[in-house]
Amino acid sequence: MNEAIPSTATHTCTRCIMDTSDPNIAFDDKGRCDYCVNFEATILPNWDTGAGGAEALAKLAYRIKADGQGKDFDCIIGLSGGLDSSYAAYVAKEKMGLRPLLFHVDAGWNTDQAVGNIEKLVDGLGLELFTEVINWEEMKDLQSAFLRSGIPDQDLPQDGAFFSGLYKFARQYKVKHIITGSNFSTECCREPEEWGGYLGIDTWLFNDIHRQFGKRPLATFPLTDILVYKLYYQKILGMKVHYPLNLVPYVKKDAEEELNHLFGWKSFQHKHHESRFTRFYEDYWLPRRFGFHKRRAHFSSLIMTGQMTREAALKRIASPEMDEHFLKQEFEYVAHKLDLTVDELQEIFETPKKTYRDYRNKRWMISLGTTVLRTLGLEKRHFR
Repeated sequence: MNEAIPSTATHTCTRCIMDTSDPNIAFDDKGRCDYCVNFEATILPNWDTGAGGAEALAKLAYRIKADGQGKDFDCIIGLSGGLDSSYAAYVAKEKMGLRPLLFHVDAGWNTDQAVGNIEKLVDGLGLELFTEVINWEEMKDLQSAFLRSGIPDQDLPQDGAFFSGLYKFARQYKVKHIITGSNFSTECCREPEEWGGYLGIDTWLFNDIHRQFGKRPLATFPLTDILVYKLYYQKILGMKVHYPLNLVPYVKKDAEEELNHLFGWKSFQHKHHESRFTRFYEDYWLPRRFGFHKRRAHFSSLIMTGQMTREAALKRIASPEMDEHFLKQEFEYVAHKLDLTVDELQEIFETPKKTYRDYRNKRWMISLGTTVLRTLGLEKRHFR
């Protein structure tokens, strides 16, 4: 097993715990990072979970119900079993009075806990669940290709399956409204792209990596480019994506307790642990191969929104989220599930590091679109 790579950071924000492991971070004269400055200047003034949020939520519910008259369901929610999507489903059904279809994409990495949470929500809310199962041979081939590519962005294959599957289903069945669990409360600090936070599903990047390292055609794998679902699906076909968790009081600990009390839903040790691969990637692969800790961004979001102290975050980030024995077992599990030996996965781990810039991509176009959205006030988070 590889020892953890020591942080090369030389400076940490005085308010949150984002640091110079993000090579493009900037600090003001008080030592606050640009993520904190953006939160105070852009997000906080436009974030209302009080009377204004309640009024906006009611208007949104009315509009979705009106568009859904005569249909089996009036909106669709991508459900992973994690907290954000689970609470969004609860809000949509119980607080907005909607008739959502719960949509789950099984990419082969669900934890038993995630499956259990999904079942409890389906039964407790009395909603219908549609599960799209990704062809495992294709999923495995694409994930192996991404690992061999050497880039930090190892969750892109799963994200490609999740978002593309959802959007394609919505288009096929002419579902106009998509409810997402994305929110400011736990995600106001978005991890930088250097940490594997690429801005979306870029088919040029996917296809170039798979062309070089894949071994079989992706005949059935759902892959919809970000520009297609941002421009064609949303702007031309009129598909709308809604963020109800930004309109209601949403505190991580309280939401976990509420879902547990109502449905028996079980909380995870950390964000994204509903996927066994994502847990391995964020807790082992990314910090030990590249020195990046996405927990920094996750904890910083909670610090900014008053749900965690900076001292508690610094203490927790000082040690791995999972113990060494567990991580060793997960390394072996991931290798075998991808039809690799442990030695083969170790060899991949030790290959030269690369970034998306080493492959064909349309990053500049995606960046332009993000800049336009921020200029129009449709995106508040700080993307870089």
